[in-house]
Amino acid sequence: MKNIFRKALSFLGQDIAIDLGTANSEVYVRGRGIVIQEPSVVAVNQRTGQILAIGAEAKKMVGRTPAHIVATRPLRKGVISDFEVTEQMLRYFIEKATRRRFLFSPGPRVIVGIPFGVTEVEKKAVRDATLNAGAREVFLIEEPMAAAIGARLQVQEPGGNFIVDIGGGTAEVAIISLGGIVLAKSLRIAGDKLNEDIIQFAQEEFKLLIGERTAEAVKIAIGSAYPLKEKMETPLRGRNLVTGLPEEIMVSDTDIRKAMERSVRQIVNEIKATVEETPPELLADIMAKGIHLSGGGALLRGLDVLIAKETKIPTIAVEDPLTAVVRGAGLVLENLDELEEVLVETEDLEPPH
Repeated sequence: MKNIFRKALSFLGQDIAIDLGTANSEVYVRGRGIVIQEPSVVAVNQRTGQILAIGAEAKKMVGRTPAHIVATRPLRKGVISDFEVTEQMLRYFIEKATRRRFLFSPGPRVIVGIPFGVTEVEKKAVRDATLNAGAREVFLIEEPMAAAIGARLQVQEPGGNFIVDIGGGTAEVAIISLGGIVLAKSLRIAGDKLNEDIIQFAQEEFKLLIGERTAEAVKIAIGSAYPLKEKMETPLRGRNLVTGLPEEIMVSDTDIRKAMERSVRQIVNEIKATVEETPPELLADIMAKGIHLSGGGALLRGLDVLIAKETKIPTIAVEDPLTAVVRGAGLVLENLDELEEVLVETEDLEPPH
């Protein structure tokens, strides 16, 4: 009876899955696939409290606004740091993604990806913000599990699956078997930290002040975790800290790799520590299947080579790693009856008032 009622409501409303990331958010609509991929950025007028732009439009304003307009990211290290702004961003995504079939259609059921190991308070914040933004019912799924499902790994089978999901705020390493996470580690070192490393390196090595967007652009253009076969270079523009004047210099992949080396090493060490703690039977499965990389960090050149070299386990980036989490959450949405066991238990959370 419960399932029949759910299906009836699903016909009236539209079910959606959201990967609410520190850097980017994606939205999957049941039956339609991924419909939104936008930065998790909100521009706010601090004088009036008015939301001026969300997503791609807000990101264009980062570092380019008057003092009273702030382009902010309401999630830090994978968790909500500004509840009200996150709620507004969620409402924008939900309204943009759903096309109501009837005037009095109920709000959608929503599955939201959360980092592994977040506290009950942080889970409640995500659930409450999503309900306040217009959702009828909210389910939570841990991002490593969603990424593994999105990578089409057999998570419900009795065999070990090794997933490493590196986003903007967190890097999560997990061993999954029989529909559950056997072993996991969450490290708050990921894409944002690599950008910070490049900013700091530019200041110390070249006396050049650059912004976050510039650092990210350089990371994408020539960033690597392992020496490349062919040298790469790109211009780096900023303000000279000595003269105070604008300056452009050429940086190489070696420079950027050196800038990010310490943080990359910490991620790799976390992966090695997880391998060392993995039960032998599951480790045998993993050696055959390999380590799977997802998230934006999976796109860092040579990261798969470095991890494979350090762990002695084949390492591969999953197909379209940026959308693995939202695709996995979407697959759970499409097959909720079969995959309900992979969702995070939330019964102990009090309903919002």
